[in-house]
Amino acid sequence: MKKISDSRKLLGATSTTTLKELNTLYKGLMKQHHPDRFQDEQLKQEAEVTSQHVIECYKFLESIHPETHAANAAEFEKTVASNIGNWHYQHMTLHITFGDGSAYEFYSVDPKTYNKFVNTDGNTRFARRHIFGSFTHRKVSGPKATE
Repeated sequence: MKKISDSRKLLGATSTTTLKELNTLYKGLMKQHHPDRFQDEQLKQEAEVTSQHVIECYKFLESIHPETHAANAAEFEKTVASNIGNWHYQHMTLHITFGDGSAYEFYSVDPKTYNKFVNTDGNTRFARRHIFGSFTHRKVSGPKATE
């Protein structure tokens, strides 16, 4: 997926980079591009834009990292055991909102898999078998608060 490769390229990371290494790369880039380092207003604005982009890429790569998934495995399993409330698909990204209000994005979901998902009667069961453990994912939002 382009977003993953672009984020890795900006930070200088690879698919085997650990979270600790990713954090080190991020901190190095932030030191280099922090707006407070620049006196010139134009350079300061450019650094602000660059640093915001670095932050977004770091947070994205952190959210899809296998170490993050391992740390959040119990929560993910609990969420995907609930029913799917809604979904939408765009540019090979499947965005699923679950019954508890949690939302996840699954990346590089090919159109064939998506069409099978949509056309099955038990799309939650299909998703558990063919999507949840097969595609890179990240949590977009948490469950809704209950009153």
